[in-house]
Amino acid sequence: MAVYKRTYKSYDGPLTPAWSRWMIVTRFSYSRLVGFKTNLFLLACLVPAVGFAAYIYLAHNAAVLKSFGGNFASALSIDGKFFFNFCTFQIGLAYLLVAFTGPALVSPDVVNNAMPLYFCRPFSRSEYVAGKMAVLVYLLSLITWVPALVLFALQSSLAGWEWTRANFWIAGAVILAPLISIAILSLIAMAVSAWIKWRAAAGAVILGVFFLGAGFGSAINAVMRTHYGSLINLSQVLNTVWAGVFRQNLDTGLDVLDAWNALAGASLICLWLLFKKVRAFEVVK
Repeated sequence: MAVYKRTYKSYDGPLTPAWSRWMIVTRFSYSRLVGFKTNLFLLACLVPAVGFAAYIYLAHNAAVLKSFGGNFASALSIDGKFFFNFCTFQIGLAYLLVAFTGPALVSPDVVNNAMPLYFCRPFSRSEYVAGKMAVLVYLLSLITWVPALVLFALQSSLAGWEWTRANFWIAGAVILAPLISIAILSLIAMAVSAWIKWRAAAGAVILGVFFLGAGFGSAINAVMRTHYGSLINLSQVLNTVWAGVFRQNLDTGLDVLDAWNALAGASLICLWLLFKKVRAFEVVK
């Protein structure tokens, strides 16, 4: 447009509030990442919740229990261990979902040199990371603590106020414990996605973080005759944290405080790796 015509004028439409601009990244990342296969997998992940709901129904249906005979009724108990087992199973499915969807979050932006396009706009690196991470947090929440909370509500409605008052801490546990795992899984997936451009290799590394960590941790414990090698075994670390949250007496070989410190260290390492790549320029030597 010729300058002398002076027909250019600035945009005077509505502006997105500054506090919610990071959600733009979430919206477009979600539309690109989630398709038919992902939705189908999410539906499959909810099948176990139906089975656990049926278990709760049987535990409170005397007529059905009598048809089984014996001492079957006393064997069905709904407590913290019940919800611990459900959340543990669901977080395993969430791990698979992260391995297949996580590598596609950051790597396309790094491969296509899109970071300058993001940060020439009013986006900070923290907002970019939060926007990308929100996609995984949303997807994983749908198959972990959300159905667990629905199961807790179902149990509360059938068991009555006395059970709910005595076990209300379980509602907090089924939210807190999965969110801890979701946070560490999301950070690992994004850090790996930022550094490994090939999607298949990135997915393999995400899976390997837990399996190789368990192997190396056991080797260190055997050679050094210590238990601190288990601190690099994230599965064991998370089990220790979950046992504390769900008030379960599990002999994981780790102290709860040491497990929390290990998770904090792993999170800081992932954030450092992530912020090394998430920037508006790249130094090429």
